[in-house]
Amino acid sequence: MLAQQKLEIVALLQAALAPLLAATAAGTDSVPVVVLERPRDPAHGDVACNIAMQLAKQLKMNPRELATNIVSALLADPAAKGLIEAADVAGPGFINLRVAASAKQAVTHTILAQGAQYGRSSVGAGKKVVIEFVSANPTGPLHVGHGRQAALGDALSSLFESQGYAVTREFYYNDAGVQIATLAASVQARLKGYAPGDQQWPESAYNGDYIADIAADFKAGNTVCASDGQPATASTDIDDIESIRAFAVTYLRNEQDIDMQAFGVEFDNYFLESSLYLDGKVHKAVDALVAAGKTFEDGGALWLRTTEYGDDKDRVMKKSDGTYTYFVPDVAYHLVKWQRGFVQAINIQGSDHHGTIARVRGGLQALGVGIPQGYPDYVLHKMVTVMKDGAEVKISKRAGSYVTVRDLIEWSGDGDAIRGRDAVRFFLISRKADTEFVFDVDVALKHSDENPVYYVQYAHARICSVLAQWGGDESVLNGVDLAPLTAPREATLLATLAHYPEALERALGELGPHQVAFYLRELAGELHGYYNAERVLVDDEATKMARLALMAATRQVLRNGLALIGVSAPNKM
Repeated sequence: MLAQQKLEIVALLQAALAPLLAATAAGTDSVPVVVLERPRDPAHGDVACNIAMQLAKQLKMNPRELATNIVSALLADPAAKGLIEAADVAGPGFINLRVAASAKQAVTHTILAQGAQYGRSSVGAGKKVVIEFVSANPTGPLHVGHGRQAALGDALSSLFESQGYAVTREFYYNDAGVQIATLAASVQARLKGYAPGDQQWPESAYNGDYIADIAADFKAGNTVCASDGQPATASTDIDDIESIRAFAVTYLRNEQDIDMQAFGVEFDNYFLESSLYLDGKVHKAVDALVAAGKTFEDGGALWLRTTEYGDDKDRVMKKSDGTYTYFVPDVAYHLVKWQRGFVQAINIQGSDHHGTIARVRGGLQALGVGIPQGYPDYVLHKMVTVMKDGAEVKISKRAGSYVTVRDLIEWSGDGDAIRGRDAVRFFLISRKADTEFVFDVDVALKHSDENPVYYVQYAHARICSVLAQWGGDESVLNGVDLAPLTAPREATLLATLAHYPEALERALGELGPHQVAFYLRELAGELHGYYNAERVLVDDEATKMARLALMAATRQVLRNGLALIGVSAPNKM
């Protein structure tokens, strides 16, 4: 059922209630919000409402009797004609409504008229949202956890954009700290001819083959450049650790850019952690917290009173050696987000970041600059286990200790980059972020119903085949008579198509793009079931044209949903 039809039904119920409420002391001002729900059992109708049970006490009536009166007034209203086919009362006072067939069929024309805009809305009204995801330390290739962040973050960004929000996709580079120093030391060791296992090899060094690649490029005097930064040129001095550090960071940032390009993900902004120190923003944030009286000193360290904001204990901000703890630049960074005008900020991060939420939010609240509670939002994801050839894959030669995003794309596509990207993106958003996920490469390679992305894409290709077989002018389909669409599977398919905007609304509310994948699998299942039960290209012209219109509308919604999560919609498979 379309959103406009829901609004019309709500208005009909409110009109039916008006005479009853007018007789009460509170009058119509006391009517609660009329909520329509889909019955769990489709046999009970298309929509249900419990307004009679909500108002029974106020109106001093038996709820079932009240529901009966509401139904009688509803069906007597001329405005209900063509929209409500039947209404009855169930149980203690539920009102079950059946929508007229013509109203259900109308979704087909709506979809064909709106095309790629179907499901989109302007509810966001241009509200500025920053979604930060991937944000990998530039110390190695991107691993499958980063891939899950990329799939989730990009899909969530597209979801917000589809509902009228002004979205900025942001990548935060952790280019400062101990890990960067370790990276530089690892490359320097390679430059001096050492390798993992040698006595001189640093114990904490990174062991992947990519370290040797960086060292080789540095030794050759090459120049590297990341997508948004200044180029870094190698020096000839292998003792120049700062030059090695700058070169290695830029080299790996460029590698990560290549990974994201292969994944079809683009960022609007890159933010460097080091800039927070260079611009003095970390120091200013700390000074502001001290000035606000939210800190104290103990044991030579500076502490933040995060317990005042829901944390289980107060946290050290500055250690006795004068260095900041890792959440302090996060507070400064999110203050910058707020100052940049982002009224909503969403971070896609691994579940190991759970402990930082309270202290970052607490630090922002303690600043007293009007940042709302719960800022920023977090979407935390759990780990991904990769299975290949029936066994778990734990390491990659290139990375040294984990499976990379590039590995996963190459394996899942079996030489086809687009197919590999589609499989990885679909699979990695197909479960709630807070659930662990097993990525089975063998399943991703299957051309069967067992492979969910193939199942959905094949539904789209199957419709393309039917329309190509017909060979007519698709522009005429939006004007055909839809009355012949009366088969049970047609009704179910129509209802599923009408549910698409609600599915996007729910996904947005939950910050859960997995809901889009769930919906697409449901729609594909309804399409395949309908295709196997009914012939589309029948002899009866009216039936054939109505069914072709339904096919074209279904193809459009599949295409819209797949585009939202960054997956292609092939015409042939």
